Amino acid sequence: MIEKVHTHIIEELQQNTRTDIIFILTAILLNLITLGINSGVASSGDRNSTNWIVFFTFIVLVIVINFVAEIGILKGRETRQKLINGLLKMYKDQGVDGYYDPSLLSNYNLRYNLFLLVVLVSGLVALIIPIALLR
Repeated sequence: MIEKVHTHIIEELQQNTRTDIIFILTAILLNLITLGINSGVASSGDRNSTNWIVFFTFIVLVIVINFVAEIGILKGRETRQKLINGLLKMYKDQGVDGYYDPSLLSNYNLRYNLFLLVVLVSGLVALIIPIALLR
C-alpha cells in the first residue's frame, strides 16, 4: 500500500509541475504578445476607437491573466510543499529519510519566488511601455 501512496504523491508532484509550467508560460507569452501589439497601437499615432478598444482589452487581459497566474503559482508552491512534506514523513516512517535532503524545500521556494517575479515584471513591462509610448 505504501508504494501506491508513494506513486500517487510522485504523480501529483509531476502534475503540479506541468500545471505550474502552463501558468508561467501562458502569462509570459501573453505579456510579450501584448507588449508587441499595444506598443504598435500606441506608437502608430492612429487614435481611432477600434485601436483604443484593442489597447485597453489587452491591458485588462494582461491584468487578469497575470493575477490568475500569480494565484496559480502560489497555490502550486503550497501544494508542492504539502506533497513533499508528506513524502518526507513517509520516508522518515520507512527509515529512508537520509536519502532526501530537506533543504530542497528552500530551493523550491526560491524557484517559485523567481517564477512569480518573472511573471510580475513581464506583466508590468507589458503594461508600462505601451502606456509610455502614448505620450
